Amino acid sequence: MTARELLDRLIGFPTVSSNSNLDLIGFVEQYLDDFGIKSTRVPNEDGTKSSIYASVGPEVEGGIVLSGHTDVVPVEGQAWDTDPFSVVEKDGKLFGRGTCDMKGFDALALAMVPHAVKADLKRPLQIALSYDEEVGCLGAPPMIDHMVSHGLPRASSVIVGEPSMMQVVTGHKGGLGYNVHFHGFEVHSSIAYQGVSAIMMAAKLVDWCNQMNDANAAATPSALAAQFDPPYTSLHVGMISGGTAHNITAKDCEFGMNFRFVPGDSPEGWKKRFFDKIAELDAEMKAVVPSTGITTEEFFSLTPLTPEENGSAEELARRLTGDNGSHVVSYGTEAGQFQERGYSAVVCGPGDIAQAHQPNEFITVDQFEKGEAFLKQVVHQLTL
Repeated sequence: MTARELLDRLIGFPTVSSNSNLDLIGFVEQYLDDFGIKSTRVPNEDGTKSSIYASVGPEVEGGIVLSGHTDVVPVEGQAWDTDPFSVVEKDGKLFGRGTCDMKGFDALALAMVPHAVKADLKRPLQIALSYDEEVGCLGAPPMIDHMVSHGLPRASSVIVGEPSMMQVVTGHKGGLGYNVHFHGFEVHSSIAYQGVSAIMMAAKLVDWCNQMNDANAAATPSALAAQFDPPYTSLHVGMISGGTAHNITAKDCEFGMNFRFVPGDSPEGWKKRFFDKIAELDAEMKAVVPSTGITTEEFFSLTPLTPEENGSAEELARRLTGDNGSHVVSYGTEAGQFQERGYSAVVCGPGDIAQAHQPNEFITVDQFEKGEAFLKQVVHQLTL
């Protein structure tokens, strides 16, 4: 199958994060098996989703990992001009959900398998495809841990093919997310002081986020942080719900809260600040009605990607692309999770991140072809 044919097949699987990806994984497994390549699944806890990894070539260290994710974001509520789960080519663009983020790279990685099989590889080409990247990079850590613990020879470089316009990205922010639930006490709003409004107490935490953002923005950033936009750790609340009626103190208020850390900023330090504030507000609520309080649940934790000194992945990607610019991004990827486990990693892939998650998502044919040419060079490097 050509890279384009593989893209058509992968886009046809509607692997929105709320769905299973097992049909896609089964296709990849069979595709690899057709070339005599053994693959390994790493399922989630309930078996409804899975990552998959495989190695082509000699079982020695020093290979190269091509890393991608198989899930995509929803299309509901978006105005698509075409079927989002069928690739449509028009005006030099390939439209479809995931063409850019990031089944385009996945297809290109799989298209390298026959080239690698035919080549006289001195080091292995390893492919690693995860699940649930879009909802917190949940699938990569157990997959990477399985790769390490089950004796897959350690690669010298990991290329995470998120859309970067084939620029070499050496740093990205980390993330941390919590579901926060304020449990209040209902009374008539005319005697609000006798109850505890979950909404009004939650507003204090939201306002604390604003205060922290203002303080972070006013501080002088480090040289590394200054490369990011914005050049500081940011806090955000994107959705909130609660309350029963306008004249009743709210019994419940729930929202998701997340942090975006610049590399070098301490996630543990921010966790302490966050839980200190939670404890302060919890005590304030209990002083009025002891049965009230706040519960939290961590729903994602993402390691930042920090630029490496003399990193092998960066050296490889720069040499093959010719890109010597300095590039960092504020969104997160699985590259930091590979780096955390001792791999040298960069982000470098075809497509423009501005197209990710958009209606009528696309990757240009030119970028797709540049990505293919780049990966063919990667395979050639493994023969040297």
